[in-house]
Amino acid sequence: MLRIERSHLAEASAADIITREQADRLWAFLAERIAAAPAAREHGPRFTFTNVLYYLGGMLAIGAMSLFMTLGWDAFGGWGVFFIALLYMGAALALARRFERQDLAIPMGIMAALVVVLVPLAVWGLQHALGFWADAKGAEHYRQYHYVIDWRWVTLEFATLLAGVLMLYRWKAPFLLMPVAVTLWYMSMDLALLLLPPDVKPWSESEWLFRKWFSVAFGLVMVLVAFWVDLRSRFTKDYAFWLYLFGLLAFWGGLSSLGSNQLAGKLVYLAINLGLVLIGAVLVRRAFTVFGGIGVAIVLADISWRFFKDSWLFPIALTAIGLAIVYLGIWWSRNEARLAGTLQARLPADLRELIASRRASLGH
Repeated sequence: MLRIERSHLAEASAADIITREQADRLWAFLAERIAAAPAAREHGPRFTFTNVLYYLGGMLAIGAMSLFMTLGWDAFGGWGVFFIALLYMGAALALARRFERQDLAIPMGIMAALVVVLVPLAVWGLQHALGFWADAKGAEHYRQYHYVIDWRWVTLEFATLLAGVLMLYRWKAPFLLMPVAVTLWYMSMDLALLLLPPDVKPWSESEWLFRKWFSVAFGLVMVLVAFWVDLRSRFTKDYAFWLYLFGLLAFWGGLSSLGSNQLAGKLVYLAINLGLVLIGAVLVRRAFTVFGGIGVAIVLADISWRFFKDSWLFPIALTAIGLAIVYLGIWWSRNEARLAGTLQARLPADLRELIASRRASLGH
């Protein structure tokens, strides 16, 4: 990353590139911008052994209270689960405050996220105690929240989203967007069942088609919201990462599941995935590039299979496609700066600032 010092501006003034007054005004402007955005992106979470321990421990705690709930909790009943969840939430909040006082931003964010993760468990325990889940079978049924699609989960999801917004307002930790984004992803599946048109029969082909398109639309909205968040937070922390990731998962997953036996459909799918790769390169967001790259590989492999099925040319065709992609990467690396500069010059100022901030955070 290029670093500018006051002496550099003085030298530029001495060389008659800018006046002394312009140098002073420019330095004051840069100092103000840096003070307003204290390098949160530049010095964000890094891949260090300490951070690995933070996230490993945090994800174990989060998984223990979500994915890995055991049948032993069945003995506590609905009220027991509700109050134990509240107790856990209180402990997590206390730890978050303690880490905040110790200026440990990552552990603070993980504990705040744990509070949000416990919200659906507490809400489910309360609903179970009040008799809203007559067919529930304790923790075994709650675990289905994470892998069974059911419109009744929407009540838990809305409560989780509300808690996530409130916690984010208080703690300002980007990791809090992880449970929020996961919940939105769940909602893209559960809400589709709730909004099914009355003339669509359950388990019919029309139902599956509606759910796939709903996932595409919901994921696209999530990606657009993430982009808006990215623009708003371009000088501070990276709040958009998890929204991008799970928004793309909903959008790309729904799009890929639609499938098409027609060449025209496959070409449209290929064009969309190439667009994702391009967007990822422009916005410096690897999630777009990863999903787009996987989609491109899938459609190219499928097309080559159709043309060279049961032929000795099939592995040769795949090899040629792979090498072509490698050489495309080489060409892009050699021309990225020029192409990106040409494209970015035509973008709005806000978007150029976002891209510059992303490149600075990654050390480009």
